[in-house]
Amino acid sequence: MKRREFWARFRTNRLAITGLALVAGLFVVSLAAPWLAPYDPDFIDIQAMLMPPSPAHWLGTDTLGRDVLSRIIFGARVSLMVGFVAVGIATLIGVLVGSLAGYYGRVVDQVSMRLVDLMLCFPTLFLILAVIAVLGPSIWNVMVIIGLTNWMGVARLVRAEFLSLREREFVLAARALGAGDARLIWRHLLPNALAPVMVSATLGVAGAILTESALSFLGLGVQPPTPSWGNMLTMGQANIEIAWWLSVFPGLAILVTVMSYNLLGEGIREAIDPRLKT
Repeated sequence: MKRREFWARFRTNRLAITGLALVAGLFVVSLAAPWLAPYDPDFIDIQAMLMPPSPAHWLGTDTLGRDVLSRIIFGARVSLMVGFVAVGIATLIGVLVGSLAGYYGRVVDQVSMRLVDLMLCFPTLFLILAVIAVLGPSIWNVMVIIGLTNWMGVARLVRAEFLSLREREFVLAARALGAGDARLIWRHLLPNALAPVMVSATLGVAGAILTESALSFLGLGVQPPTPSWGNMLTMGQANIEIAWWLSVFPGLAILVTVMSYNLLGEGIREAIDPRLKT
């Protein structure tokens, strides 16, 4: 599908455009966090402990007097970084495994798909919890582990695309002209198989952000004092009866972010018409 055709389909979807605008806004907020945040996110003000939303602190303060709005803004950086790095790792592994399985078939396909089936047998969250319990909680461990446990869907998508593309006329023509396996995979097959991968990656960012928030909420993800929406929710849970804003605003940040990526992913999915692929 040509870019103009894709964009013509995509821009007619108002929800997808809304998702794209929200995602772009999150990028701007995360990049401009030092200038947008009204306070240092780690600045402790004992005299301002647990202040409700006010003109001085628009979203209130936490148990240490830190500004909630500033911590949410800086927390966007953490969430987006985790989402993109984790999905990047998962996509890279999935594309590699799926390409080899779909192109070579037979033994390579059987071994690769049995590995995928084996990985899918393990509950992902419990596997992540077990590995982090051994390696220790940190933002880098979280990103790598989420990526290493979420590549199976991408591998299946790429394998299915390769199986349908490898006998097409343009592939046979390239092979007849003497193109080797590497050239066929990377120059002819993979570019035509990336459309569903784009959709999967976009939706995967939302899933990775949710996973990171859950791990941070459990104390196994991003560690304080680094602001993360998940560890902010942990503090909110401990003070839910007296400081509702500590739970509501980080929760809304997670909701809006995940919804934005889901809307964007669904918009991309609807804009891609498989019948127009070459």
